[in-house]
Formats: sequence, C-alpha cells, structure tokens
Amino acid sequence: MDKLCCFKASYSQDYSISVLVALQLVAARSSSSTGKGKNHEGSIKYGFSLVKGKANHPMEDYHVAKFAQIKDNELGLFAIYDGHLGDRVPAYLQKHLFTNILREEEFWEDPTLSISKAYESTDQEILSHSSDLGRGGSTAVTAILINGRRLWIANVGDSRAVLSRKGQAVQMTTDHEPNKERGSIETRGGFVSNLPGDVPRVNGQLAVSRAFGDRSLKSHLRSDPDVQYTDIDVDTEILILASDGLWKVMTNQEAVDIARRTRDPQKAAKQLTAEALKRDSKDDISCVVVKFR
Repeated sequence: MDKLCCFKASYSQDYSISVLVALQLVAARSSSSTGKGKNHEGSIKYGFSLVKGKANHPMEDYHVAKFAQIKDNELGLFAIYDGHLGDRVPAYLQKHLFTNILREEEFWEDPTLSISKAYESTDQEILSHSSDLGRGGSTAVTAILINGRRLWIANVGDSRAVLSRKGQAVQMTTDHEPNKERGSIETRGGFVSNLPGDVPRVNGQLAVSRAFGDRSLKSHLRSDPDVQYTDIDVDTEILILASDGLWKVMTNQEAVDIARRTRDPQKAAKQLTAEALKRDSKDDISCVVVKFR
C-alpha cells in the first residue's frame, strides 16, 4: 500500500525553519560511535552503534537515526550508508538523501515513488560532483516511519533491514549481489568475476551490483532501490538496519535473537556490533536498532 490518503496534503516543497533544523540535526555526524533516542511519546526507542573495521582506512560507514516533526506528522528517519573507496559518498548521502526524498512533491501521496525518484536523482547529484566526491561509492538502506504506524524501507547494495515479528526474523531488503543480477550487468556491457577465494565482483572490482557513485563502473551498475512497505502492528517488535560487516558473520535470526535480549535498543546495537567483532568480522560494522514495543 503506497498511498497515504489519511495524511494531510498541506505539505509543500518549501520547508519551515523547524523542519530544516530537524533535518540538519539528522545530517550531523555524531562524534560518538553509539547513541540513542526516542519519539515524542517515548513509545518507540532507537539505539545505534558503529565500529571501525580492521582495514587500514578511515571509517566509511555513516548512519542516520532521528525523529523529526513535519507539519502534523512525526517521521522516524533511520539509515546505514556503507562506503567504499573513501567516505565522501556516504557522508553526502547522510546529509542529502532524506532531504531529497522529503522534497519530492508526491511524497505524502506516494512515498514509494518519491523514494525511488530521490535515490536516482541523488545518485545523479553524486556523479555530477565526482570531482569533489571522488571515485568511491556507497550502499544504502533507509527506513521512514510515519506516525509510528507505517514503514517504508529501501535499499541499494548489501546493507540490510530485518524486522522481528513475534520473535521471527523477516528480511525487508534484497541483497544486490553481482551473481543475482548478472543479466543486468552483462546487458550493460559489464561482466561478473568469480575468482577462487573471492566473492563475485562487477568487472572484478565491486562486490555489489547496485550502489551510489562509483563513476568508473556506473554504466554497468544500477542505483534504483528496492522499496518495501509494511504496517507496524502489535506483532512488530524490532527493526534492525546494518551494514554487511554484521550480516557477513550473522544470520537474520541470530541478530533478532540478540536484539530481543534487552529492552534498551542502544545496548542491543552495541551487543550486535560486539558479537560481529567476536566472530572476526573484518569490515566496518554499523547498526541501528528500533524497538516498537
């Protein structure tokens, strides 16, 4: 269900000062690697944890975790951006992607269409600024929660969103792996390598088939997201967003089981990243945990 007939259509492209301030707060990168917050009523809480990997480069994961009041609606905005070949593209996404989504004229009537359009237009912005943002790229998984009741999740790449319903893990995103989208890559003139001891890669380089940026590979990549909608009902307990540094060493159900052990979502997020490190994940590890009940 993509329509929001019950929401007021008084929203316009011109943000009020309060909305701009709220989104700027979303975009500011936290100086700490962990934190928490809650919605206005305190009924929905979130926590996040980010841990730098063992690779010899700066942290390339960025996140968003924030509630913002826009007109008469409360939006929960959550995201993980997992960069590669530098942190400039994920930093750009952290600052601009949600703003671009909410600026789409159709957002309140058709969030799915608006999310898809904003993902594509944001990628075009990144490519047009490649001289400043560099040759790198980023995956993305985003979640927009409207009034605590309706949830839109979108992704490109292999950062993933998982819900817990009655303790059962439900994957809400599609991992965009080169082997799964080989046909699209080859149609665009690229190829997928499968070297012994390595993961499949686009043109022998990138381990995902969809991404923001990556100008040198863009003719062989896609940046359109998969978008899923769901209602938040009494059975929905937890939402986990995480980069592949977590999912490489942990199943969806294992992550849900860990997150359900504590009522505090910040502690849950820290336990998830700690467990991924314990399992010898080498990549940057980042996650956001949202608890609905």
